[in-house]
Amino acid sequence: MKKVLFFMIPLLGVCLLTQAQEIGVAVDGVFSTSEFSRIHADVSFGNGGLGVDALWDFIYKPLGEDGFNWYAGVGPTVFLGDPFILAAAGELGIEYRFADAPVSLSIDWRPTLTLVETTDMFFDRFGFNIRYIINR
Repeated sequence: MKKVLFFMIPLLGVCLLTQAQEIGVAVDGVFSTSEFSRIHADVSFGNGGLGVDALWDFIYKPLGEDGFNWYAGVGPTVFLGDPFILAAAGELGIEYRFADAPVSLSIDWRPTLTLVETTDMFFDRFGFNIRYIINR
């Protein structure tokens, strides 16, 4: 547990310091597609609208025996608000699954290329996730 806190607390601090936007809340689901890939979908609320992401984490692998996993993926993202945004997002993250509880903690980075209403690249998208695991 000390390893988890030693790793997660500094990363959370970096995420909070580098993000100068409103913090949103999301309902998040992860669905396995094979042993080492998954679909990571979420619906988020914040910044004056509703966001929907569906990312395919094509790499999802353990980092040893400690409960840490890392993942990388891509997928579409839509923001229904003012302005409307259609984008493609990447995802790179690390997750810790507790052995004795159905909970995981993860931190991810999501560089995003917006395509509609404007075309731009954003590298300041980070997430801190607390997930309840069903059917572990």
